[in-house]
Amino acid sequence: MHALDRLIIAFDRALRTVVAPARAHRPSPACDVPDAPLTPAEKRYTGRLMRINHTGEICAQALYQGQALTARVPANRAALESAAREEEDHLAWCEARIQELGGRVSWLNPFWYAGSLALGVLAGVAGDRWNLAFLKETERQVEAHLAGHLGRIPGQDARTRAILARMKTDEAGHAALAAQLGAAEFPAPVKWAMAWSSRLMTRTVYWV
Repeated sequence: MHALDRLIIAFDRALRTVVAPARAHRPSPACDVPDAPLTPAEKRYTGRLMRINHTGEICAQALYQGQALTARVPANRAALESAAREEEDHLAWCEARIQELGGRVSWLNPFWYAGSLALGVLAGVAGDRWNLAFLKETERQVEAHLAGHLGRIPGQDARTRAILARMKTDEAGHAALAAQLGAAEFPAPVKWAMAWSSRLMTRTVYWV
């Protein structure tokens, strides 16, 4: 595929990710899980946590698309595109659960998408080993973030827990795939900077 074709496809994906309702390729892990009664406060709190996760998946889509655009090894590009499709599922699952809880997605999603796309492109320009290193560390941090949310949502909310648990498993698989493909290991200051950026995003999106 020519570079121009990839750019056109990336632009189309950007519009669909930020503007259009997300569509899943796999059924939601919550589809057969009965909904438990939650208080208005519990719904509001869980909806905000899921809004954070939804924005995280917006960022993941942008990162993967930016990395795939600049990946040099075709096999790596194919792996990134495959992982991005699983992230699309996460996006749709989070969006559906937010609607069920009576919440909304973040108003800042276009901003987060643009920034993440730029980071993905920069990671790809640095070379495939560093491109994959960025993916591996991102997924490791997301996995830890999801584990934290699993400990914070109401215990009776089995629908949300089912979604987060499946997402956590997928993220671990993406990190393992990046390592298998030859990802480098980031130094500690880079990991710290990524974690700090993630905290900034989550604290902002919780409210906005």
